[in-house]
Amino acid sequence: MFDLPDRLASKADPKLVAGDEQHFAAIAQCLEQTVGDVTARLDAVRRAPARMGQEAVERDLETRRLSARLRTLRRFGLDLCLGRMVDDDGEPVYVGRLGLADTAGRRLLIDWRSPAAEPFFGATHANPMGLVSRRRYRWSRGRITDYWDEVFTADGLDETVALDEDSAFIASLGSSRSERMRDVLSTIQADQDAIIRTGSRGALVVDGGPGTGKTVVALHRTAYLLYSDPRLGHRRGGVLFVGPSRPYLDYVADILPGLGEEGVQTCTLRDLVPEGATAGIEADPEAARLKSSRDLVQVIEAAVGYYERPPTTGMTVETHWSDIWLDPDDWAAAFEAPEPGTPHNEARDQVWDELLTILMDQQDDDEDVEDDLLRRSLEQNRELRAAFNRAWPLLDAPGLVGDLWSVPAYLRTCAPWLRPDEVASLQRDDARAWTVSDLPLLDAARQRIGDPEASRRRRRRDAALAAEREVMDRVVDDLIAADDSELGVMKMLRGADAQHSLVDESGLPSADPDQLAGPFAHLVVDEAQEVTDAEWQMLLLRCPSRSFTIVGDRAQARHGFTESWQERLERIGLDRITLASLGINYRTPAEVMTVAEPVIRAVLPDANVPTSIRSSGLPVVRGATSDLGSILETWLAAHSEGIACVIGTERIDDASGPTPRVRWLTPELSKGLEFDLVVLIDPEAYGTGIEGTVDRYVAMTRATQQLVILTTP
Repeated sequence: MFDLPDRLASKADPKLVAGDEQHFAAIAQCLEQTVGDVTARLDAVRRAPARMGQEAVERDLETRRLSARLRTLRRFGLDLCLGRMVDDDGEPVYVGRLGLADTAGRRLLIDWRSPAAEPFFGATHANPMGLVSRRRYRWSRGRITDYWDEVFTADGLDETVALDEDSAFIASLGSSRSERMRDVLSTIQADQDAIIRTGSRGALVVDGGPGTGKTVVALHRTAYLLYSDPRLGHRRGGVLFVGPSRPYLDYVADILPGLGEEGVQTCTLRDLVPEGATAGIEADPEAARLKSSRDLVQVIEAAVGYYERPPTTGMTVETHWSDIWLDPDDWAAAFEAPEPGTPHNEARDQVWDELLTILMDQQDDDEDVEDDLLRRSLEQNRELRAAFNRAWPLLDAPGLVGDLWSVPAYLRTCAPWLRPDEVASLQRDDARAWTVSDLPLLDAARQRIGDPEASRRRRRRDAALAAEREVMDRVVDDLIAADDSELGVMKMLRGADAQHSLVDESGLPSADPDQLAGPFAHLVVDEAQEVTDAEWQMLLLRCPSRSFTIVGDRAQARHGFTESWQERLERIGLDRITLASLGINYRTPAEVMTVAEPVIRAVLPDANVPTSIRSSGLPVVRGATSDLGSILETWLAAHSEGIACVIGTERIDDASGPTPRVRWLTPELSKGLEFDLVVLIDPEAYGTGIEGTVDRYVAMTRATQQLVILTTP
């Protein structure tokens, strides 16, 4: 399994690797058998007779679980093994992406998320955690191309370890980037691992500057929590991972499946609302400021409540038998029928049913009328239906929010604290020209109002179900009539349980659930320094448990972040807040950070600027924008691997363009990404003040090898 280059020939000594080779042979044999066993179990589950109800749900979950495990086993093979550790007993323990045991019960791999594996990641020279030595492997195409040994005690300095200065860990930091984030599980560091393994209760804030591994921590913590905390499993709501942009989510797309977690929902804030796909940027800074506040989102409650006021006058309801008086108290009683928190459109059906019940109760007892006939007569009463539609209309979220931006009197009624000039700044000619700033209000309105089509779908489903049962009743009648057995077995089909199970409801019309609506058991929010108070309400709605992993850097907030994390999060409604800080820059070379640090310090003297632990030996290059083509051409010719990125506010007139190895991004879209070569185009044009400064700082710190700064003469 070892395919070491010539320069590392000394590390191929059998004294160093023979034990590993024997263990890998055992793993290979076990893997082959395990793949066969899992395949057989999956085939058996798939061949099992189709079932309904809870049994169908259990069968589906088992199918997904076995399929995911099989994909993980086939995806990695022997490189499931991350490394080994040796404790005082001298017996190597091998750590893997998942646990693996042979038929005799011997543990060949322990899962990296298990408590037993914690020393593999957490041991340091200051705190060895009982380890004598540790070895991490570097895999390439199914073979080990390097390994990195660490010794924690004098007992570990024996002939089974190889010590060198530039090995797997440092080499991995400087390796070429690709279009997707590379796997880094085997090189998780102690400071990162301690945060990954923190419990899920409350909100954990992971604060760290560029290159400290915040995203690595967020992704691996997601996998760890799903493994270690049964309260967060997919049956309990699962985990939602929220990233800053679609390029970012594409970049990290392989990490969670590589960690064996394929059921995690990932999205951006835009994805939470249907209108997010086409929403533009708010042009008016004052309107953007107002819409970013928590107070304006809470206006939605008053805006919906405006349409939930019972009539103050009574009416006569005519039926075929008599006239029934419906007074304001009756309306008020019907309006109180829904439970608090019921979405408006769902509550509408409940109010209507209660109103009909009240009217039926007031029918003159002298009139001998069947309840079904009376109810049908009331349901078909046009005047009653019209009055009810005026009193509790069917609403939709875009219409409600659009009215706030186009009817000043309505907005003043719902938000009386707004000044006249603020009301005016929120009005616009095209009420439905949605912006990103509108999304939190649209989301709050959709949550409060509910689906306007839900009632119609429910009625169609009830009608279809009634028709199915009517058909089944006729079938049962025929079977009973044809049953000439002494025991009359077919009469058992008249039982309530039997009648319910005879009707297959799986094919009946139903609403497709919104997979991002929640509730989720845990939310992970990356680049959280950019989330506004209003946008936080979108996230809080989806996580009633208030279990969050919040990842960000105050120094990278484009619109400033003058508060502490504690102050910001308490203000938006979170409590039980724990802060963890990362201060080591594993990604950005010292040459780049030397140039980038003064940029952010000029506006944020207390910025959390991390310390770089590596040097690329390549100075920051400055030049003219006319040099872009030759710079990219020279770099591509000299590097057969790796990704370059040109970052600017707009494209320049140059023959070069995007290629599979050259990306073009704005400063904002580059956030969270990393590239071997970064070329900044006119960084002073990124803007002034805190926003422009942060954009320059973020763009500079995307480089893992070299930074080039080009300006227009």
